[in-house]
Amino acid sequence: MADRLEPILPGSYLGILGGGQLGRMFTQAAQSMGYKVCVLDPDAQSPAGSIAEKFIHADYTNSAALKEMASLCASVSTEFENVPAQALDELESLGVFVAPRSSCVSLTQNRIAEKNFLASWKSETNIGPAPNFVIEHDADVAHVPADLFPGILKTARMGYDGKGQITVYTETDLTNAWAELGKVPCVLEKRMDLDFEVSALVVRGYDDAVAIYPIAQNVHRDGILHISTVPAPSLKPIQEKKIIAAAKTLIRKIDYVGVLCIEFFVLKNDDIIANEIAPRPHNSGHYTIDACVSSQFEQQVRSMARLPLGDTRQLAPVSMLNLLGDLWFQGNSDQAQEPAWDKVLAHPDVKLHLYGKSEPRRGRKMGHINCLGENLSEARQHCSAVATELGIEP
Repeated sequence: MADRLEPILPGSYLGILGGGQLGRMFTQAAQSMGYKVCVLDPDAQSPAGSIAEKFIHADYTNSAALKEMASLCASVSTEFENVPAQALDELESLGVFVAPRSSCVSLTQNRIAEKNFLASWKSETNIGPAPNFVIEHDADVAHVPADLFPGILKTARMGYDGKGQITVYTETDLTNAWAELGKVPCVLEKRMDLDFEVSALVVRGYDDAVAIYPIAQNVHRDGILHISTVPAPSLKPIQEKKIIAAAKTLIRKIDYVGVLCIEFFVLKNDDIIANEIAPRPHNSGHYTIDACVSSQFEQQVRSMARLPLGDTRQLAPVSMLNLLGDLWFQGNSDQAQEPAWDKVLAHPDVKLHLYGKSEPRRGRKMGHINCLGENLSEARQHCSAVATELGIEP
């Protein structure tokens, strides 16, 4: 087509809104491909900002900062979903190619909008959200269907890694939980009879090509991802096929360019429920750095630079172990101490990735370890051995 834009070639600047670990791994991937990177982040200690060619320390809605970024970057992406949509719109109005666009990101910033979208998607894929009810006013509590209990009350905005969520068993619990969450708009989701959780990482290029990675099976602790194993050991082939088809349908339905993750619950009756959408690379996709032909971050670079997508083929079975700041503290001590990485790296099939964060804090994501194996059993054994080495319950 005559109006198609040309690829953005290496040597150019690419921009990323957000400078945490996802921004850092994006920056490393872009630089390895010959691009320069501009990071905009309000945190002066930004892990991505510390390695980028250009770091703009400013709020996401700072117009002068966005103009500076637009003057440098031919294309901009985002590392997390809570970047204000207006920042993406302003960059686009300044002539920057923004991928994904604000309409895609804002869909996932509000659980109410996201649940409504997933409900409409069900007619095409036969996968929908858990039964739910929107609570925006005191009077709504009395109208919650009884069969939604027990449920999980989730804030409509700004909830992640288990934050902004409270389990409720009765209407009284719900009243108290809603007050505890500040009476902000919320969604009550029915707690399902969960067997296991998986995530689908899918990427769409500017040319409408779509690629999908092998499905990851995830274990969470305290609302934070603990281990991802790929290929998903509990997933049946028919379930995998259904999830892959649904993910490809979704990414095209919202005209999304970039890397997208969809989390699913697989129930004990084999039904599949769509949990949520993350419009960015995802923690459960970090295994792709070492176990696939092209990592999720390389794909983020390729899609926003309007290049052909890379191969998503998996080269080795893998278990990814998240590393939280708790590892740096022994017992109840407040004195941080570097973990014994030498013992971890004595395992030759283990790949350590640390995020360059200025200080460890309990519950803070500090890095991850990819444990590879000749087969899935071996990869899981390596992961268990490493976890034991670090004092983490496998």
